[in-house]
Amino acid sequence: MEAVDIFSYFLLLLLLLSGVKVVTTSNVIHAAIFLVFTLATTAVLFILLSAEFVALVLILVYIGAVIVLFLFGVMITRAPLGPNAELDNDQNKLLAAVISLSIFGIFTYILLQTFDSTVVISEGTSTKLLGEILLSRFVFPFELVSFVLLGALIGGITLARKDNALMDEDQI
Repeated sequence: MEAVDIFSYFLLLLLLLSGVKVVTTSNVIHAAIFLVFTLATTAVLFILLSAEFVALVLILVYIGAVIVLFLFGVMITRAPLGPNAELDNDQNKLLAAVISLSIFGIFTYILLQTFDSTVVISEGTSTKLLGEILLSRFVFPFELVSFVLLGALIGGITLARKDNALMDEDQI
């Protein structure tokens, strides 16, 4: 067994543990932090598979944008950060565990029957080619999405801020 294999198994174990913590923690902020750790570990695995572009997109889009937007939304809405008794569903935990393990077993069986145990990596992703395609053929949708996200951010800030000039004198 090579050092890369041992490192890969260690990363997979960390990925599994952090993924479990994402769904089992009762604090939303802790779940977001564990999700960042899970996505970063996944990015390292993509780098080991010579898929650098996918790893960078995972870091930029999911860690850099989605998690920050999620935490920004939690802070703006002043959502309760502690455990919530209304959302706790103790009676269905066993059923959820059985269903999850069944789905995991089915997918594992399908993957093992479909692919053999050897992984052949012929060449890494061509980041230059993907960048040229994104910035030539798909430049308009790329820029359109950025303006939609900017509009959503401005709208969220506008809705969340307290403007004393717009409030009545008795509310201040």
